[in-house]
Amino acid sequence: MFKAIYLTKDNDTFDARVAELDEAQLPEGDVTVRVAYSTINYKDALAITNKSPVVRRWPMVAGIDGAGVVEASSHPLWKAGDEVILNGWGVGETHWGCLAQRARLKGDWLVRLPAGIRARQAMAIGTAGYTAMLCALALAKQGVTKEQGDVLVTGATGGVGSVAVAILAKWGYRVVASTGKAAEAGYLKALGAAEVIGRDELSQPGRAFQKERWAGAIDSVGSHTLANACAQAKYRGVVAACGLAQGMDFTSSVAPFILRGVRLIGVDSVMAPRAEREEAWARLATDLDPGALDAIAAGIGLGEVIAKAADVLAGRVRGRLVVDVNA
Repeated sequence: MFKAIYLTKDNDTFDARVAELDEAQLPEGDVTVRVAYSTINYKDALAITNKSPVVRRWPMVAGIDGAGVVEASSHPLWKAGDEVILNGWGVGETHWGCLAQRARLKGDWLVRLPAGIRARQAMAIGTAGYTAMLCALALAKQGVTKEQGDVLVTGATGGVGSVAVAILAKWGYRVVASTGKAAEAGYLKALGAAEVIGRDELSQPGRAFQKERWAGAIDSVGSHTLANACAQAKYRGVVAACGLAQGMDFTSSVAPFILRGVRLIGVDSVMAPRAEREEAWARLATDLDPGALDAIAAGIGLGEVIAKAADVLAGRVRGRLVVDVNA
C-alpha cells in the first residue's frame, strides 16, 4: 500500500483526498519509482482544486513532478537504485503522477538526477525551475547578451519567475523583476534582481508599439503582460513565453516583429526532448546557487497539499513548495 493525492470525479461530483492505494492499482509502465519528493505546480493546483480540466483520465493521482529512486525496471536505461527525476509527459493528467509514495512510469520520461543535486533540491527546482532554465537557455541561444541591456522577468515571485531571476542574475544579466507583491521586493533583490517593478506597468492593455526597454524577457503570465513585453522589446529583442497566469489571450500586432525584428519564442517543458531536458538539468546543477534554492522553497507534507493548492492559485505562495510524500 502507498499514500497518494487521489482525484476522483463521478458526473459533477469531484473529490480530492489523501488515499491509501494498492500497488496493484498502479498503471502500466516499465519503471517503478519510490518517490521521495514532489511539488505543487500551477497545473497541479488547477487539477487538485478542479478549477480547470487538467485531468483527462479518472481516477487520477496528481503530481506532474517527482524525484526518487528506481525500485524495479525493465527499461534498458534504468536499474534498481538509480536516482531519477520526472517532469511532465502528461503525468498527473493522463497517467498517474508523483504526489504519491510510488509511481509507475515510462523509462523514456525519466532524467537522471545530476551530480550535485539532491532529490529535495530537484523538487525545489521542479518543472517551474526546469522551465525557467529552458527559457534562459532560449534567450542565450537567440543571442541575448548582458551587454544589450535589461532582461525582464514577469510573475517574478512565482516558481518560474523566482528561478529565472536567480539564473539570469548568476549569468550576469541585469534583471528587472515584475511582481504584484511589492512587499517581496527584498526577496527578489536577494535572488539577484537589480530592479523591481509593479505588475500594473505591464498587466493593462497597451499600445502595440512602445518605447524600447528589454533586450530579453521571460514571461510566465501571458495576456496583456506578454503583449506589452513584446511591444517594449528592444530592436532584435527576444521574449520567451512559457505560461498563462493572467490568461491565454494575446492581443498585439505584428509591429514589434516586423519593425524591430522582435522574436517571440514559445517554450514547452512538458514534451521537450531528452537532450534538452538533460541540458537544462545539467545547467541547473552548476548554475543555480543552492542558497537561492533555500530562499525559494518551503517544505510541506502530503497531508498539506490539498489546502496549499488553493493558496497557489490565489497567489499566496512565494516561490516553490516541496512535498515530502513520506511526511
